[in-house]
Order: sequence, then C-alpha cells, then structure tokens
Amino acid sequence: MIALPDQLFTSLETSGWAMSDAVIPVEWRHSLKEVSQTLFEAGQFHDALIGQHASRQKNTDIRGDSICWVDPHLPPYVTHPFFLFLADLRQTLNQTYFLGLRSEELHFARYGSGYGYKKHLDQHRNCPHRKISVVLYLNDDWGTDDGGELCLYEEGNAGLERVTRLLPTPGRFVMFRSDQIWHEVLPTRKTRWSLTGWFRDDQPIAG
Repeated sequence: MIALPDQLFTSLETSGWAMSDAVIPVEWRHSLKEVSQTLFEAGQFHDALIGQHASRQKNTDIRGDSICWVDPHLPPYVTHPFFLFLADLRQTLNQTYFLGLRSEELHFARYGSGYGYKKHLDQHRNCPHRKISVVLYLNDDWGTDDGGELCLYEEGNAGLERVTRLLPTPGRFVMFRSDQIWHEVLPTRKTRWSLTGWFRDDQPIAG
C-alpha cells in the first residue's frame, strides 16, 4: 500500500490542506477515468444540486457539475487499489489525529466547458459529519489556459483570502479540512473530470 509523505500530514495539520502530484500511480487514474466515462455514457450521471433536504435545487450559476455517486464497498470499487488506499488513509488519519472517521462518501464529478462551483464549505450547516475532503483529478492533460482551478481560502483580516490556486492536473491528489477550508472551482474551458469525496465520522447514505 502506498504511504503518503510525512510533509502532507504536516501540511494538513498546519495549513488545513495538502497536495501531491506523485502519490497516485498513473494506472489508477487511467482506470478510474475509464470507469467514470463509461458511467457517464450509460446515463448514470445527474446534475448536482445545492442546498439540503427539501431545499435542494439545481442552479448552474452556482454549481455546474454532474455527478455519479459510487459505493466503495461494491464492485468494481471494492478491489480497486485507490479505494483500498483511501481506507488505509482514513485509518492513518484516525491514528494520527483521533478524528473518529468511520466511512468514505464519494462521487465522480464532470464539469462541462464554462461551468464551475462558487465558493463554499463542504461541511454543511447542522450536519457536521464531513471532516476531511479528498479530490483526485482524472484528466488526461491540463494546461494553464484550461481554467477549472481549485481555489482554497482562509480567514484573514479582511474576510476570506485566497491562499492557493491549483490546476486539476492529471493524478493530482488534494485533501483539506471540510469544516475550515472554503474553496471554489473556477469555470473550466474544457471537460474536467475528478473523483471527489469525504471522510466522515458517521455512516452516510449515498445520493
């Protein structure tokens, strides 16, 4: 099993986020990209919604991706090395930070050209179970002119201040505190693929 470098845990602890371009093998990304494209072509993706419960609605001015939920305990995911890696990472985070993480909640995400996701927190109000967010970018190539950057923010003297702007380059792996790190996806100029998820301290029902 692949181990994350110590500096990633240090970065997560001190800054609330961490990133690696080297930890995820190319073949993992390729296979997950194939799965996501197959699901999309089979009509398994649906427009992402904003809000909670009865107030959930589609608003592409705020969020423009389509998603497909995945269950890491079912084929073909249960034996895929990336999902085994996530389970091992969850255990390591628990051992290191005593977070009480119990599960992973995951979906594939596809942004068409021109769409993004406005600034938000992943931990919903009155629903504190998402603790650590993770993103793996599945794109085959990505340049500085392609847009779709992940922007991370922190609280400053004048409100939220941007601390970094990350391109969704092939195989880039990002994790951050779901309750602390405000973030947004800038509008993309071509189709953008990712596998996005959360480590939770409960057992969620996907969907």
